[in-house]
Amino acid sequence: MKKYEPDLIRNVGMFSHGGEGKTSIVEAMLFLSGENNRLGRVDDGTSLMDYEPEEVERKITISSSLATFEWNKHKINLLDTPGDDNFISDARLCMRVVDCAIIVVSAVSGVQVQTEKVWNYANEFEIPIAMFINKMDRERADFENTVENIKKSFTDRAIMLTQLPIGKEENFKGIIDLFSMKAYLFKDNLSGEYETGDIPADLVNTANIFREKLIETAVEMDDTVMERYLNGDEISREEIERCFKEGVWSRRIVPVMCGSAIKNIGISSLLDNIVQYAPSPSYKKTVEGIDKKTNAKIKRETSPEKPFSAFIFKTITDPFAGKLTLFRVYSGELHPDMTVLNVTKEEKERIGQIFYLVGKKQKPAGFAAAGDIAVVAKLKEAGTGDTLCDEKAPILYEPVTFPPPLISFSLQPKAKGDEDKLNVSLQRLMEEDLTIRYARDEQTKEFILSGMGQVHIEVIVEKLKRKFNVDVELKEPKVPYKETIKGTARVQGKYKRQSGGRGQYGDTWLEVSPLPRGTGFEFVDKIVGGVIPRQYIPAVEKGVAEAMEQGILAGYPVTDIKVMLYDGSYHEVDSSEMAFKIAASMGFKKAIEQSNPVLLEPIMKVEVIVPDENMGDVMGDLNSRRGKIMGMETKGNNQVVKALVPMAEILQYAPDLKSMTGGRGTFTVEFSHYEEVPAHIAAKVVELARKQKEQEK
Repeated sequence: MKKYEPDLIRNVGMFSHGGEGKTSIVEAMLFLSGENNRLGRVDDGTSLMDYEPEEVERKITISSSLATFEWNKHKINLLDTPGDDNFISDARLCMRVVDCAIIVVSAVSGVQVQTEKVWNYANEFEIPIAMFINKMDRERADFENTVENIKKSFTDRAIMLTQLPIGKEENFKGIIDLFSMKAYLFKDNLSGEYETGDIPADLVNTANIFREKLIETAVEMDDTVMERYLNGDEISREEIERCFKEGVWSRRIVPVMCGSAIKNIGISSLLDNIVQYAPSPSYKKTVEGIDKKTNAKIKRETSPEKPFSAFIFKTITDPFAGKLTLFRVYSGELHPDMTVLNVTKEEKERIGQIFYLVGKKQKPAGFAAAGDIAVVAKLKEAGTGDTLCDEKAPILYEPVTFPPPLISFSLQPKAKGDEDKLNVSLQRLMEEDLTIRYARDEQTKEFILSGMGQVHIEVIVEKLKRKFNVDVELKEPKVPYKETIKGTARVQGKYKRQSGGRGQYGDTWLEVSPLPRGTGFEFVDKIVGGVIPRQYIPAVEKGVAEAMEQGILAGYPVTDIKVMLYDGSYHEVDSSEMAFKIAASMGFKKAIEQSNPVLLEPIMKVEVIVPDENMGDVMGDLNSRRGKIMGMETKGNNQVVKALVPMAEILQYAPDLKSMTGGRGTFTVEFSHYEEVPAHIAAKVVELARKQKEQEK
């Protein structure tokens, strides 16, 4: 592909709630630009962008994909992002590297949960927004209501119509452009071809009203032009468009367009508007980074003449093709065979072939310059969120943070001996998806896989099988209960054994007492007068520590206990470290039985963010889960409920909260402390543990 100056590049992301037609819009763009000789369809499985088997089967975008193509002598790098809440974090990563966000809204369903979320992402990264109302051809499509819905939902920028629809539902056939005041009537053959004509007579008054609103809003962006407008001077179309562009770039105006991706109506106009009004990479003169040595903020000019720097926003792993690294170049140029510094990991990387993508189709690039988005294969250490740069001019770009996982499962490979293979495969998937968490729970000995939702976990499992031939079984993770005591006991632990030759002898007197919650284990040596020789004391502590690994109630670890060794006796010949270790273990178990043992459960600190109208349901549900409401506060249009809830009651909270709030509720959860389990629940836990032990035997 030829070299493009930064002013001729457009880096644009498509964002929306799931199922609004983002990918269908991109498919129509690829058809119109000549990148595809047919109109790809998600429902038919012929989409260039949704090419992974999991995406084809579910008919949703699971992982963002890049499409690079030309339109009107401009180069467009388009990122098609997921809208499903299980994968929406990928959209946030893409928002980090685009210069304009196209937010798609359905004319049937209007603004939805993820629409609000991606709007907030755009504000977070200070990105200009344009909106496209899709599915204008569908039954119950309502343009006016959708526009009102958008205006009520988003009040921080001026929502400005630049187009009006001609016809509605099955009779939708074209658009009115409010800049040119012309009608574009599209042919009914999916070609995207249209005829330009006069605005239909019944829509002239409406078009004039909205054009006047557009002009009034645009001229506000320039005081001089506004003064002339108020004085009654004629404002040229070029001036209106210049002022409007300034409003979009400064994030004060959001242009609203409309069309139908399936019928290929309005998509060519959307492309024209991207070229006309979306910022080029050079609209931000500098980009901010960090000097890793001093931790001070530094700025780099977004120019091809400056030292090379780039941010990696996506990694694609493939067992056959290897690792693909997608990056946005902020300064300088990148060429094959260059050696660059990965500042994040402090490793050098040798650059191989550089190319662009259209879905999974690769197109050779030759190089990548400031403002561009490109791909390089087989980097060794580089991962998502890393910064690549000229080693003589290092700069670190801040990575994107993600919310913690919402749901966890215990993971077990079905085939024996597949543990190592599973670990390696999951590490590869975690390079691709930073929202996956995978770790071993040292207490329960389970491997725990955590993700953003049920569908997310299912997709991970499917990828493990398809890409790496690892078949796994999912189970609800075990709750890491613990045991402790509420009373104090003094006992003798004595081990004496004769077997012909040298025997075994160890005699200990232990006092076992409770400690404050969260203290752990304290061992106190109170032996005086040498009743137990010093060399055997560590064995006593070790015997107690090993016995604490399995309590007497349900076999859970014992904690928050003080053990004092205050007396004992030994035999000059028969005593040994092993004998004292066994004696201490025996004594400890006897003491626990006499000290009112109880079960402890992990309590989690939960913060739930919900709309006002769902507050009652959510609080009632938390109470039913034995939760304690600790406080509430207002956050924008939402309420934040803070509560302490037992882990056992919240393992599968994500789907329940989604159901209660229509997907609008979010939550975070972290460990707080351990508390005693109520007696009636403890009895059930102990009984279940007993049955499991019997089954294992």
